[in-house]
Amino acid sequence: MKTYTRVLTIAGSDSGGGAGIQADLKTISALGCYGLSVITALTAQNTLGVTAIHPVPPAFVAEQIKVVLSDIGTNAVKIGMLHSPDIIRTIADTLTAFDVYTIVIDPVMVATSGDKLLQDEAIDALKTYLLPMATVITPNLPEAGVLLRRTLETFDDLRQAANDLSSQYPGAVLVKGGHLLDGDSTDILCPSPGEQILFPTQRIVTPNSHGTGCTLSSAIAAGLAKGLPLHDAVDQAKTYLTGTLQAGAAYKLGHGHGPVHHFFSNWQ
Repeated sequence: MKTYTRVLTIAGSDSGGGAGIQADLKTISALGCYGLSVITALTAQNTLGVTAIHPVPPAFVAEQIKVVLSDIGTNAVKIGMLHSPDIIRTIADTLTAFDVYTIVIDPVMVATSGDKLLQDEAIDALKTYLLPMATVITPNLPEAGVLLRRTLETFDDLRQAANDLSSQYPGAVLVKGGHLLDGDSTDILCPSPGEQILFPTQRIVTPNSHGTGCTLSSAIAAGLAKGLPLHDAVDQAKTYLTGTLQAGAAYKLGHGHGPVHHFFSNWQ
């Protein structure tokens, strides 16, 4: 019998379909893997913003993980929006119990619209319980600034932030440069402290950038699930994200930040 390459996403739901669980499952499917999901929060949102967040009880989050991993299993896990300290601790404990080691963490804190998605008290829990478990973490510049407790704006800030985060956590760090004030959108991967690999990408001017962080981290998880080395998984994910942005720029959906086009290579 054939087997699927499985990727489990643990994240919040986006009712507008552009980010969160929905973007993760689209990405995982587009890249040839089988997507599994554990929902940590329900959000009422569209292209204009987030109007409400309804957290899922931690015990039910744990139950979702347990039933999926005990039966189907997974080759990699992507973790996105977590919202509260209790959910963060619950996820860390449950994944540890199942000996899950290939973990991509996108420390989602603020939506593209600017709406806050993570409680202040959850940041310390994230840093204490989950980030040390990650194969790679993928903060953007503002998220890296929150983790390091300082403002980051320039390319030099980006490089220093990648080094500093790499020295704090055992896994790799990919700091994304999409929020840089000028120049290309360069991401920096630190596989280990003191080692930096640059991924320069020409900036794509488009209003349709909702869900880019979710898409990139899920694409990296899909690459790792297939057995790609981290550098190649990041490279593949960057190429895929660029394609989704380029194709999505031609579309109009809603009245705010539209989504990227996850199925650009499949749809005619």
